[in-house]
Amino acid sequence: MLERSHLLVVREVERQGSLTAAADALNLTQSALSHTVKKLEQQLGTQVWAREGRSMRLTQAGQYLLGLANRLLPQFEHAEDRMKQYANGERGTLRIGMECHPCYQWLLKVVSPYLARWPDVDVDVKQRFQFGGIGALFGYDIDVLVTPDPLKKPGLRFQPVFDYEQVLVVADSHVLAGESYVVPEHLSTEVLITYPVETDRLDIYTRFLTPANVVPKRHKVIETTDIMLQMVASGRGVAALPRWLAEDYADRMPLVPLRLGKKGVAKQIFLGTREADDAIDYLAAFVALAREADWGTARLRGKRQ
Repeated sequence: MLERSHLLVVREVERQGSLTAAADALNLTQSALSHTVKKLEQQLGTQVWAREGRSMRLTQAGQYLLGLANRLLPQFEHAEDRMKQYANGERGTLRIGMECHPCYQWLLKVVSPYLARWPDVDVDVKQRFQFGGIGALFGYDIDVLVTPDPLKKPGLRFQPVFDYEQVLVVADSHVLAGESYVVPEHLSTEVLITYPVETDRLDIYTRFLTPANVVPKRHKVIETTDIMLQMVASGRGVAALPRWLAEDYADRMPLVPLRLGKKGVAKQIFLGTREADDAIDYLAAFVALAREADWGTARLRGKRQ
């Protein structure tokens, strides 16, 4: 019979790369872990690992078990944490996943009043997911997903939080700074600076450049907003960001936000949750507070003009 402990072994051996390291992580002796591995393969009637010297490589059956472990174990761990919190009279921890790099400033505006209203709830923010944001939500690695690109799936609920406009940000001394809007061809001679996200998930490509069959002179990735906009302000490239964020930085840096195309590029930020968690009061309260917050929409002046 396949047990949870077997899945723990499969996951840990893969993580650590050897039986010795996995045994240490699982607080077992190497001989005990070797016995468990041998017994598991005997029970299943198939090899889970292929031995290659001192290293171990998962077989096809092992890869299947690893996928199962990565899906199920976080749910067990989440359930155990939740039960401990209930037993201790605590509310719990709200784990927020971010698929929107520039949304941290917005999130801070929501988290601050939320923590004040819910003093018995902690907040944790995650940005890197083994299976993407949707997978993290399904796998109980996170409780809320902040994303501009919702993917409708059974069991998940996505609610729009606010609308925003994607704009091009240039230095105030840039040759385009005086334009009312830019066209894709303008970027063919520019260094485009973006967050480290696949181009097929960047709106500047999917909704502006690619349809016009235009590519920038060069594409450079930078992880942090501050450094990205310092580069833009120094004339070393241009960037595409939400207008509310661009205008916030333009208040203190020599930057100019420009509309992408004559009509602009309109977007929304969504919060994704599991339908099964609808009854969790502190989670519902976070979503409600996020939808009430007007900090993002207040900075959409360019979209209304």
